[in-house]
Amino acid sequence: MAQFIAFEEGITVNGQTILSVVDALDKAKAKDIALEVLAENNLENIEAQKWYKQEDWLNTFKTISEEMGETILYFIGKSIIDNAEFPPEIDNIEKGLKSIDTAYHMNHAKNGTPMFNPETGEMTEGIGHYTVTEISKNKIKMVCENPYPCDFDRGIITAMARKFEQLAEVKLDTSVKNRKDGADSSSYIISWAYSFSD
Repeated sequence: MAQFIAFEEGITVNGQTILSVVDALDKAKAKDIALEVLAENNLENIEAQKWYKQEDWLNTFKTISEEMGETILYFIGKSIIDNAEFPPEIDNIEKGLKSIDTAYHMNHAKNGTPMFNPETGEMTEGIGHYTVTEISKNKIKMVCENPYPCDFDRGIITAMARKFEQLAEVKLDTSVKNRKDGADSSSYIISWAYSFSD
């Protein structure tokens, strides 16, 4: 699937996730624009504990991309992670990157039920994944198979990686097709030359 196209109908996203994007755009002095774009896409009076159609949410990202550009999508992705809290067991870059998929599923619902149950560890399919596929010294490859924009994902991955490795760089792997080209997934190379923990 390409960017901005839901994998399945009937998926919802929680209001807290939407509000975190509004907060990110507020930092970029674009809150009024954000609220206007949300309203254009049937997302008004957002409440943190309510659920909203993923299709409307993806259309909002598409509008932001078209009207404000890819850089703002990257900024939004970074801001989401910068403002999130993580449990103490998430204490290194590998665990941090792997936790993105769990958080992603916790913030989406299918048939009214969150797509990750922390009590059972059960994950429901339907929105794709953020998957760490290769790990080596100072380098990790991550594949994002989801309907969200590439630059948004790059922002999320960058912020998470830099929580643990301040000099981490994240690059879209252009040696393979990505969602910008209509592929089902995008791959990212996360690397860091020096670790402060070494």
